[in-house]
Amino acid sequence: MDDRTNTIAGWVLAGGIAALGLSIVSGMVFKTHAPEKPGYAVEGAAEGGGDAAAADLPIAALLATADPAKGAEVFKKCAACHTINQGGASGIGPNLWNAVGKPHGHVAGFAYSDALKGVPGNWDFDALDHWLKNPRKYAPGTKMTFAGLPNQQDRANLIVYLNSQGSNLPLPAAPAPSAAPAAEGNATEAAPGGDLSNQATPAAGAPSVDPNAAVQAEKKGH
Repeated sequence: MDDRTNTIAGWVLAGGIAALGLSIVSGMVFKTHAPEKPGYAVEGAAEGGGDAAAADLPIAALLATADPAKGAEVFKKCAACHTINQGGASGIGPNLWNAVGKPHGHVAGFAYSDALKGVPGNWDFDALDHWLKNPRKYAPGTKMTFAGLPNQQDRANLIVYLNSQGSNLPLPAAPAPSAAPAAEGNATEAAPGGDLSNQATPAAGAPSVDPNAAVQAEKKGH
């Protein structure tokens, strides 16, 4: 009985040693290497930092076709802090009636941040576009916590809506489309013997000269 127990124990121990050895060998063969930089690979990412965001158009290019009714829907995101009715009281943010074209910090009695009051210029269409896209970038240190509207069409719709609420300033003219590249000149295809662009054209009425005949005449002269 003891011999059988010892035999079984020996086989179990041998099997464990064999399994451990196999595990070590397979780990050496199939060893994985940690990436030099942690993170996930993004398929289609551009070299040098990923896909760059598409550049915005001049806001004037979108204002002419912007929809103030859609802008009123976008304004619902602003209504928690702003009123826009004439004579409306300021809340967390100032009342926005007749705001387009006015200087920064124009509402009397509202405690604007020094950061916003220090931005030169007025609330023109370009300024509103940049402010609505990223308030903290437009006026670093502003008290406004709104993250911004990344969609430029939403910003255009909102701007024309704001303009319709008391300001009614004329919209800027849309920029002219860029001219198409000038077509290359229709150059005459050169014959195999050379470039025709440098060959003189016979004057009108002048007798045509056969180059083969001239060659034959020259041979006869010799």
